[in-house]
Amino acid sequence: MLDPAIFRSYDVRGVVPQQLDEAGAGAFARAFAQVIGARRVVVGKDVRASGPMLAEAAIAALLRAGVDVIDIGTVSTDMFYFAAATLDADGGFTVSASHNPRDWNGFNSCRKGAVPLSLTSGLDQVRDLALQDAGGTPAARPGRRERRDVWNNFADYVLTYIDRSRLRPMTLVANGNCGLQVKVLRLVAERGKLPLTIHGMYEEPDGAFPVPGGVPNPLLPENQGELVKSVLGRRADLGVAWDADGDRCFFVDESGYFLSGYFTTAILARSVLQHEPGATVIIDPRSIWATQDTIAALGGKTVISRAGMTIIPAKMRELNAAFAGEMSAHFYFRRNWFRDNGMIPLLLMLELLGREGKPLSALVAPLRAKYFASGEMNFRVADAAAAIARAQREFTGGETDFTDGLSVAFTDWRFNLRSSNTEPLLRLNVESRSQAALDQGLRRLTDLLGQPLAGH
Repeated sequence: MLDPAIFRSYDVRGVVPQQLDEAGAGAFARAFAQVIGARRVVVGKDVRASGPMLAEAAIAALLRAGVDVIDIGTVSTDMFYFAAATLDADGGFTVSASHNPRDWNGFNSCRKGAVPLSLTSGLDQVRDLALQDAGGTPAARPGRRERRDVWNNFADYVLTYIDRSRLRPMTLVANGNCGLQVKVLRLVAERGKLPLTIHGMYEEPDGAFPVPGGVPNPLLPENQGELVKSVLGRRADLGVAWDADGDRCFFVDESGYFLSGYFTTAILARSVLQHEPGATVIIDPRSIWATQDTIAALGGKTVISRAGMTIIPAKMRELNAAFAGEMSAHFYFRRNWFRDNGMIPLLLMLELLGREGKPLSALVAPLRAKYFASGEMNFRVADAAAAIARAQREFTGGETDFTDGLSVAFTDWRFNLRSSNTEPLLRLNVESRSQAALDQGLRRLTDLLGQPLAGH
């Protein structure tokens, strides 16, 4: 089974086995290898219970088609990108459904050098071929399978991003949301001899995801409370959380404040611009004022791009940007083949705090005092395009931009309204320079769009 509906803008995600089963995994693998012309493919998987079954089916299909496989086992998504970029392969895929519920799975794929595959850059061809798949004819020479452990090399690689002498002893609470990243962090700390005391939460890999709500997504409010409580209870210097596949990174300061990806981007830009003065930083248009002002004050250049884990890398390559941050807490680095990474942001944050000799709350406080943001709210509407058009007619007199959906900026507040790339939803972000302006803007927009979905 391979439901065409599970091919999304950036990846493949669906419910197992109703939308994706072993036969579907094999069809995807054969089509993927054919589209990119692969003779050698990297294959990984995340911690989901269906991962071994789907990965084995995909590997068997590749071997039968005469394609060699480098099997890197169970890895985080950022570790997969590292493997795809550094091993001798034509591309690869990891069996993963990111932060989706436990009964989901899918594929995140790339070409050689970890260049992403999307519906506009080859994934559409993979879909069409896979849906026509009849099993294929066995190759005269079956492919060969090589098992590789990339953990140590990955740990050594991410350590190259920082000056370890700048770090000071710190206590961390690290929430892996049942993925691998707490274990990866312990390995990084050990190999780098980092002065860290690490208290793990949901540290053991578990595809059943026994986290609050059963969804390993730190953006959900129900997944934030335990981490905040633990940071305060242990008097930790910092809290960090990742989603189950480890490619997004979230922070809690020592006062218990959970940072948005918006504020984190501004703070990480501070670190990046210390390493590379004058660099270009790419941000998405959902909330922009805090990052724009911070980067400008530090002598950097800001470019606004559409959001998306395939769109951002392409824009970075075009401009040779050093760093990009999304409000969703995906953080991208030029040296990381323009891909996102969940471990590098933590290391840069630790270095920054050691270099400046301040707690994270001291870096957050100026942002909290000047910039007010709603966070992302989701609306289910019958016609997203019509709703965006209504908003454009309603909110005149501001500066309008269509980089990604509709953005309208007034003197003291702005909003961005866009269709989701991965779900049938309309997403709204509002920011302002005062709480009163934020409240007023939100009232006007919810009057127009209705009430947001619960939990968003």
